Amino acid sequence: MKFTINREQFLKGLMIAAKAIGSKSPIPVMANVKLEVSDKGLELTGSNTELTIETIIPFNIGEEEIIRDYSYGATLVANKFITEIVRRLEGKEVTFEILDDTIAKISDGKSDFKLNSVRAEEYPDIDIAMDGAMVEMSYAKFKELVDQTAFAASTKDQRPILTALNIEAIDGELTATATDSARLAKKTVRLNEKISFAANIPATVMVEVAHLVDEEANLTMAISEKKVVFKLGGTLITTRLVNGEYPNTRHIIPHGFSYFLEANSQELIAAMERVSLLSVDRENVVKLTMTEDSVEISTKSSQIGSATEKLSTFQYTGERLEVSFNSLYVMQAIKAAKCEDVTIAFLGEMKPFVIKNVKDESHVQLVTPVRTY
Repeated sequence: MKFTINREQFLKGLMIAAKAIGSKSPIPVMANVKLEVSDKGLELTGSNTELTIETIIPFNIGEEEIIRDYSYGATLVANKFITEIVRRLEGKEVTFEILDDTIAKISDGKSDFKLNSVRAEEYPDIDIAMDGAMVEMSYAKFKELVDQTAFAASTKDQRPILTALNIEAIDGELTATATDSARLAKKTVRLNEKISFAANIPATVMVEVAHLVDEEANLTMAISEKKVVFKLGGTLITTRLVNGEYPNTRHIIPHGFSYFLEANSQELIAAMERVSLLSVDRENVVKLTMTEDSVEISTKSSQIGSATEKLSTFQYTGERLEVSFNSLYVMQAIKAAKCEDVTIAFLGEMKPFVIKNVKDESHVQLVTPVRTY
């Protein structure tokens, strides 16, 4: 096996595959990246058994020759070392060649490296077939769906189901829901096809896919009983679904609000960031005190001191109301709403409240207040 390849394209492919390779793999062979020259081009595969990424570098991109002087074959080399070697080489092209089935020679004509290699047959078989329910959407729409929801999923393993992003398709609409039980984010997008399915996909994987490559291409998602496969250009990503039944959140978002605050998103976030400097507890608790004439954000710590800031531009409707909450949760929700002016609707002091962009009915955020004494 050998090939000479454009260094930038090689490094790009290695970095994509590397996102699936853990720093401490329970299976030693999985610390390697699999390289295979086939009639498709150079296939690079990385996996940690939970997540697998396979990306293909074609022989040509448009008129430009990317891979030349090649012979078919496959091998495994240490991901950590080959990626750093290719990153630091200075030549425009890199030549890769297997010597005696055990040594990978990497050169740019100026620098030469020899890495121990492992026979490709030792790599486990991974099911990356696209089967089950198929969904196609633009990459931009998929990225927006993930950016507006996945941050609200739990990062703790006590309830694994809450680390998932729940994806449900009904009658031409796809809804993504994330919750860690203290907050909830929900986004709905229209699909081109009428299809029905429900799946719990690890939120961390959804984020990885959404930020994997910057492409204008369409993304295809294939959901089967135990796995999901994403196809984006020449890259396939597969992961296991999270087992269990996702909490029923259909009727959790309240209606009939009595209090409304409309404020400039950037001013509100900046004020919370400043006030939160004196918040020492784990929950970053701040208090919002609202009347029709004044909106004030404050925090108080017996060990450190207190901070107060008044908003200069706002519109508040309702009786005087005080609500305490985790400022990080509210700031993330405001950023996800992606609007210049955000609306927060309240039912009462200790009732969950909603954060939304009034111009985008497809997206809603829910946050539970925090009791303070």
